[in-house]
Amino acid sequence: MFELISTVFEVFMRTYPGFLRAAVVTLQLTAVGVILGTFIGLAFALMKISGSKILQGIANVYITIIRGTPLIVQIMFLYFGIVEIYTMSNFWAGAIALGVHNGAYIAEIFRGSIQGVDPGQREASMSLGMNRKQTMQRIVFPQALRRSIPPLGNQFIITLKDSSLVYIIGVAEIFSLANREAAQSFQPFESFIVVALYYLVLVMIFTYLLRWYENRLDVDKT
Repeated sequence: MFELISTVFEVFMRTYPGFLRAAVVTLQLTAVGVILGTFIGLAFALMKISGSKILQGIANVYITIIRGTPLIVQIMFLYFGIVEIYTMSNFWAGAIALGVHNGAYIAEIFRGSIQGVDPGQREASMSLGMNRKQTMQRIVFPQALRRSIPPLGNQFIITLKDSSLVYIIGVAEIFSLANREAAQSFQPFESFIVVALYYLVLVMIFTYLLRWYENRLDVDKT
């Protein structure tokens, strides 16, 4: 056991400069994927709760396809599909794939949060003379956003871990570096322990920040 710990520490000390640079790439992928997914998700959530059967159908098809197929397949499909139309770096291809994938899940988060607002509040605002747009902007959206913060935070953490799949298209993120280190050093077990620790630390940091923000929201609410 001591020998394993010693070897893992040796791998960590030898590779941490490269892993830190790769961690930055991982965080960038995660941020772009979440931001893009948030805009996509909000758009499709509004389509799904709209009164238009056509818009609802489009949203349902998108959500069903994305949630029903593996992320790694979507990355490969979008990467090679995008390259055929427009040349871009593998980073942006992977980030867009993460955004499209997250959009389906975030759409359901927003839809549930919006529909979870008490209908009586909408009726009350309409009776005060607000139209549908004003009701959504002033009454529904602020409450829905507060409700959606915890699941959105969890989706952020999921995206952080899912970003490891873009190694398949050659993005130099944490998992890709671990694969290369394992092949070069012939120490796969130790290399993947190190990369697991990196992911664990990042997830713990974001989990702490998420809980801190949720507690702050609870304090503000009271």
